[in-house]
Amino acid sequence: MSSNSFGKLFTLTTFGESHGPAIGCVVDGCPPGLELDTDDFAMDLGRRATGRSRHTSQRRETDAIEILSGVYEGRTTGTPIGLLIRNTDQRSKDYGNLLETFRPGHADYTYWQKYGIRDPRGGGRSSARETTMRVAAGVIAKKWLAARYGIRIRGCLSQLGPHRPEAMDWDVVETNPFFWPDADQVPMLEAYMDALRKSGDSVGAKVTVVAEGVPPGWGAPIYDKLSSGIASALMSINAVKAVEIGDGIEAAAQLGSAHRDSMGVDGFASNHAGGILGGISSGQPVVAHMTLKPTSSILIPGDSIDLQGRPVEVVTKGRHDPCVGIRATPIAEAMLALVLADQALLHRAQCGDVGEVLPRLV
Repeated sequence: MSSNSFGKLFTLTTFGESHGPAIGCVVDGCPPGLELDTDDFAMDLGRRATGRSRHTSQRRETDAIEILSGVYEGRTTGTPIGLLIRNTDQRSKDYGNLLETFRPGHADYTYWQKYGIRDPRGGGRSSARETTMRVAAGVIAKKWLAARYGIRIRGCLSQLGPHRPEAMDWDVVETNPFFWPDADQVPMLEAYMDALRKSGDSVGAKVTVVAEGVPPGWGAPIYDKLSSGIASALMSINAVKAVEIGDGIEAAAQLGSAHRDSMGVDGFASNHAGGILGGISSGQPVVAHMTLKPTSSILIPGDSIDLQGRPVEVVTKGRHDPCVGIRATPIAEAMLALVLADQALLHRAQCGDVGEVLPRLV
């Protein structure tokens, strides 16, 4: 298997390149009977899309989804669901000067070393355009998890460069182009990004994603921990350089007496563990964070080499995100949903007969 597939029972395989005719995916293992039509995909695909504000790439794709298989009369059949989105706004000429050079900080050099050939148009397979299909697959997983278990998955941008939210209001997240949970800070972020874009540089970010309503018991003790599955899924997203569960790296400075989540008749006193203990869900909200690097496609010249190994100076023109993290929230939600859908089916397969175990904290 060439590592283009994800999951064990609820699986996703994606295909296509940034500047090819289309991108697509096959979602296999979705249980039958789930209501599904093209309208279900519009909101999340729109949230991920470029061009929704001046702070992202101005590539404007229609992202019109086509359901090719696995749905009959508006319901999933249990067979593979084929999804396709045709690319409509490629500008491959923007990459003409990169045919013979490697962009520093990109996958150009490593793809060349692995395959001996590469698609230089927009990064080809390594482009974040591929994540469109992850979001589409995540729509299916989210809908099934909500219908079957009442699980709600949502995310937000929890750091943009040096800036962190001073307040946490989920109702604000969808009202601004940053998925930012503090309304009072949005004007400041607008000014920060305007100045950054004018400078020709880029900046990193952090996204936090939360799943509420996850039952206790999902995951496994050793090699298929729920936490490791989430980490693998989030790390597979373009530009992600770190993943944390719960308090994450902050735990290094904590004492055990503070970090452990005490239990009582009224439930857990805290959630430093991020809803996962020993690799298995505790029933608390599952909390994960991912840190994204600054995009390397910037107007500031950078040193590199060409195909003959000669030194060159590279300036990346075209339409690029000054902060890829701004559009990453729905991608993180989708990957968390895919992990949870897979774990739900795995748990049902092995431990479906166990039933509810008491006591059960809420």
